[in-house]
Amino acid sequence: MPERTTTRRRQLGAMMRKLRARKGLTLEEAGQLVGVSKATVSRYETQAGPVKWVVVDALCREYEATEAERKAVVGLAKDAKQQGWWSSFADSIPESMNLLLTLEDEAVREGHFSCVYIPGLLQTRAYSTALQKANEVPLGPSEIERLVDIRMKRQEILNRPRPLHLWAILDESVIRRAVGSPQTMKEQLDRLLEANESPHITLQVLPFSKGAHAAALGSFVIIGGPEPTLDVVYFDFHAGSLFLEKAEELDRYRLAFEYLRAQALDMEASSAMIHRARKEL
Repeated sequence: MPERTTTRRRQLGAMMRKLRARKGLTLEEAGQLVGVSKATVSRYETQAGPVKWVVVDALCREYEATEAERKAVVGLAKDAKQQGWWSSFADSIPESMNLLLTLEDEAVREGHFSCVYIPGLLQTRAYSTALQKANEVPLGPSEIERLVDIRMKRQEILNRPRPLHLWAILDESVIRRAVGSPQTMKEQLDRLLEANESPHITLQVLPFSKGAHAAALGSFVIIGGPEPTLDVVYFDFHAGSLFLEKAEELDRYRLAFEYLRAQALDMEASSAMIHRARKEL
């Protein structure tokens, strides 16, 4: 079996394309600036073959990347062959999940808007298991356990020495939709209440009473890199996943998230609503 392209290598290619495009250079012009061929620059951007971090560093300087951008991209180049903790699952999960896990592994912040289910980073094992059991394609017990294990492992980014800041906005339907047994939902709502006490987690509920809102078309996640220019918007669709990274796309969803933050209840009122939903179970 040929070696699978690592998600770090994929992300490196995407970042190099973005930085060159922002500078307005052709492949040939970029190569001339650092003494490499057009083909080499193209190869670095298309995930094909090995990379030399010193060339990546030189390109970043010519592209006038910020210091944070340059360090992030060079770091990816140095670790381009490195597989993440999820590599043992790589043969049985889609490439889109590989990319999501890489982005999350390197993220410093995430903004979630959820209008159907609790975000994966805040799900309990029982809640996550109930979701997998509801899959339209019946899954065996071992497959369900494997998928839930991946989700639970993802949550470790909230407990690392420098955890990312998670800001989650939940539509009221999310806390009222009964997933699994009443006990499963009580434990899940308890998890949300606990999360809202964490210094690096902000949780808000958007009540039905607010009516139409800025993200009526669905859930989304803004995954924040070390620099805003490295942010990515992520969607998890029924048929797959989508990643957006163009500046105008990022601006649109950042603005939508700001509107949602303003419309949603504050943390204290959100916890109070979650308490009421728990009592009604």
